[in-house]
Amino acid sequence: MYPDNLYYTKDHEWVKVEDDLAIIGITEFAQKQLGDIVYIELPEIGTNLEVHQTIGAIESVKAVSDVFSPIAGEVIEVNEKLNESPELINQDPYGQGWIIKLRIKNKTDLNQLMSASEYEKYVESLEA
Repeated sequence: MYPDNLYYTKDHEWVKVEDDLAIIGITEFAQKQLGDIVYIELPEIGTNLEVHQTIGAIESVKAVSDVFSPIAGEVIEVNEKLNESPELINQDPYGQGWIIKLRIKNKTDLNQLMSASEYEKYVESLEA
């Protein structure tokens, strides 16, 4: 359920690292908790984000939730498809439902994130 090649946060974001770029989205667990996603607020390209700074918000039929940046960096791309089809996050949270791409400022930020097995244990503790 949680891909091994990603890093995870306690706020239920994931990070995929490709060289000096980070692709960020929300986890399967998060999208299930939110329910049907109807809108997402995306940041401007060029925005510099710090660790745990708000990227934007996701609105679902149940709630509005902030999405936080797991690492520091500059937004170099946003997933424009989500403007027309926010439900991609529900359908494919680790693929077409990605939210932003960052140019990583400091790779040591990744040391604060969880592995897939650590995140799975964390989610299990929430469900217990």
